[in-house]
Amino acid sequence: MKLTRTADLWWKNAVVYCLDVETFHDGDGDGCGDFRGLIEKIDHLHALGVTCVWLMPFYPTPDRDDGYDITDFYGVDPRLGTHGDVVEFVRTARDRGIRVIADLVVNHTSDRHPWFQSARSDPDSPYRDWYVWADKPPADQHEGVVFPDQETSLWTYDRKAKKYYLHKFYKHQPDLNVANPAVRDEIARVMGFWMELGLSGFRVDAVPFLLEAPVEALPDPHDYLCDLRAFLSRRNGEGVLLGEVNLPYADTAKFFGGVDGVGDELHLCFDFIGMQQMYLSLARGDAGPLTHALTERPQPPRDCHWATFVRNHDELTLDKLTEPERQEVFAAFGPDEDMQLYGRGLRRRLPSMLEGDQRRIRMVYSLLFSLPGTPVLFYGEEVGMTEDLALEGRLAVRTPMWWDAQAEQRRDPDSLLSWTRLLVARYRECPELAWGAFRVLDTAEPAVFAHRCDIDGGTVVAVHNLADREVTVELPGLTGELHDVLTVGTTSPTVTLPPYGCRWLRA
Repeated sequence: MKLTRTADLWWKNAVVYCLDVETFHDGDGDGCGDFRGLIEKIDHLHALGVTCVWLMPFYPTPDRDDGYDITDFYGVDPRLGTHGDVVEFVRTARDRGIRVIADLVVNHTSDRHPWFQSARSDPDSPYRDWYVWADKPPADQHEGVVFPDQETSLWTYDRKAKKYYLHKFYKHQPDLNVANPAVRDEIARVMGFWMELGLSGFRVDAVPFLLEAPVEALPDPHDYLCDLRAFLSRRNGEGVLLGEVNLPYADTAKFFGGVDGVGDELHLCFDFIGMQQMYLSLARGDAGPLTHALTERPQPPRDCHWATFVRNHDELTLDKLTEPERQEVFAAFGPDEDMQLYGRGLRRRLPSMLEGDQRRIRMVYSLLFSLPGTPVLFYGEEVGMTEDLALEGRLAVRTPMWWDAQAEQRRDPDSLLSWTRLLVARYRECPELAWGAFRVLDTAEPAVFAHRCDIDGGTVVAVHNLADREVTVELPGLTGELHDVLTVGTTSPTVTLPPYGCRWLRA
């Protein structure tokens, strides 16, 4: 069995930063963000401590789904730049120790993609079987609609093709048929192309939908995911696949794969369950839901990891909570109907949800960086960006980056930006958090979430108070002086925390 070098697992203690080139920074003054603007701001990411940039789609698009409707998987949206600009950005980022990954959106294409236009125009087109067609929609066509405010069925009739086509998302995004070997080969070519231009991997969009082959030609979809990882590893030994898999823990864990305890499918899976339970804990001021989630969370294979996050580019999905639990979170963080989306999530950013309370905001980001997993930041989180509810749907949280706020906070030691920089730096200095064995500590105080991470004789303990009152807790299993990681000083295993306070302690 091949032993993976630690260097190959750079993503286990990475700091991932998700951004949309279009909304990050305008480098040529035309009112639209671009790669040149992104290059100009690379030092902001470097100073923050980012080690991996995740680019949202930058491909040619009609832009009916914020770039997730793609017309050329090999192209660059001309509004954002050229292939040369992409290569220059990747080179500039690498010079600063920052790797770059990009969205791999291959569950579907735009209906304006040349493949689909050819497929619908001629039954003998070589691209006909690249999509999923039916003479009539199945009986369950109305089940599992992702955007119920926009679509009523997963199938739409195409007048030119005289058939129905499958689209798990919008009707203008016909699904690719991954059961077709030619489609699978093309997806590999797309990945290979961008890796040749310097990418270190991909965030794979909508993984469970991608693998839901409607025909029997793909007997085990996980075999295909295993093939994708093998292809990536052959082309680039440090390449990474970060998967969007929003399923219960037991089902999500299957997407890591596993051969002799070594994962062979996705390297990283987002922890949607832990994120949702964290918000329930915040709403209640009770660590119980988060504690339960993380004690139930499966241990990933050796060469895999969970990815943790507070917010992302979509709505804050609460779909895995019960209806009463979801209503608790709505009442606490998004009571107005306009703040909610599809009845399952919130289209708000964290500072707004916490009403600008810096104590709570800082405590939540401390949780993000101390919990076991690879932390993923959404652009603007470091400066406290809020949403714009005047915009439609998910666009409320995808507004232009607040560069004025960055300038104001850059030299203020008490700013949120300075706090985020501190958390990133201390996280990188504490290998226990990324690599260590994790367990929750029972402090007998419902409002406190405390956990420890141990590796190679080193121990780091993180303690968070989710309540608006001072608490004093005894940390079990610890003796002697504990050294404060976030500030200078020491304490005993008896720790007092102010309202919404947090401590990282090295034993």
